[in-house]
Amino acid sequence: MFGAAAVSGIFSVPFTQAASNDGMLAPESFTELAKKNSPAVVNIRTERSGGGASQMFRGFEGNPYGNDERFKEFFEKFFGGRHQKEFKQRSLGSGFIIDEDGHIVTNNHVVEGADKIKVFLKDGREFDAVVKGRDPNTDLALIKIKADGKLPMVELGDSDDAKVGEWVLAIGNPFGLEHTVTAGIISAKGRVIGSGPYDDFIQTDASINPGNSGGPLINMNGKVVGINAAIIAGGTGIGFAIPVNMAKGIIAQLKSNGEVSRGWLGVGIQDLNKDLKEYYGIKEGEGVLITQVFKGDPADKAGIEPKDIVLAVNGEKVDTSRALSRLIADKDVGEKV
Repeated sequence: MFGAAAVSGIFSVPFTQAASNDGMLAPESFTELAKKNSPAVVNIRTERSGGGASQMFRGFEGNPYGNDERFKEFFEKFFGGRHQKEFKQRSLGSGFIIDEDGHIVTNNHVVEGADKIKVFLKDGREFDAVVKGRDPNTDLALIKIKADGKLPMVELGDSDDAKVGEWVLAIGNPFGLEHTVTAGIISAKGRVIGSGPYDDFIQTDASINPGNSGGPLINMNGKVVGINAAIIAGGTGIGFAIPVNMAKGIIAQLKSNGEVSRGWLGVGIQDLNKDLKEYYGIKEGEGVLITQVFKGDPADKAGIEPKDIVLAVNGEKVDTSRALSRLIADKDVGEKV
């Protein structure tokens, strides 16, 4: 869908120097990063069952003309038998191994609805995988393989520390081309693309294509800072990755519970526009207005009222309703804020 991002050694800088400068300088080569992390990146192939052409006629279970066999033969001749063979839908994606137990992080849309999941490692091993848990709201999923031997792993980094302009590496299986490595920079952070209620994407110009979904976005220290998830159709050099810091808590919950529970205040909220900020004397970039409080929910029990303004959560300032929603969602149920 896009052309590969052009990456060349603009500066003659050793790899170690690039890492020591927080990835802001272009390394002479990405070879060591690719060599270190590629073995833990997996190719995921899924298979889903789909209905045949006769599926659309399943509602016609009865014969409106009674038991006349002529009509039965007519419908079967032109529309096929009721038990027509189902076809299989196959898809490709990527993922990465995070521990010796065989847990693999990928995107929810890679494995959602799959009847069969196959995982292929760079060393030639292949495994059947099972879904441990999925979170459609963030498009994250955790699957697991059972391996007798040792498994390669990636190391999770800190996406909060990632800076716009830093070099990153994407590894995945675009169009089934296994372990393709592309490089680029972090173009922006905190992107909202309308994919869900907790959008907070890292934007990158590292080439990402169909099949890259679920693969890692890696910084110059060799640590995962994002999970590649989406592209803009028709765009070039515009890809999006889920920040790994958002993913860490979700992965932990999927591993232990198989599902995700989120904090909930029980309020209606809205951003403060310029006029409202002036009216309430709020500084630019601070505050979210409470428009409604649902009776019996946590906010109501805590004494929060409509027209209250939330300036911060546990000392962390909030300036948009989306930011407040993300902060609260990250809290454990029952945790005090």
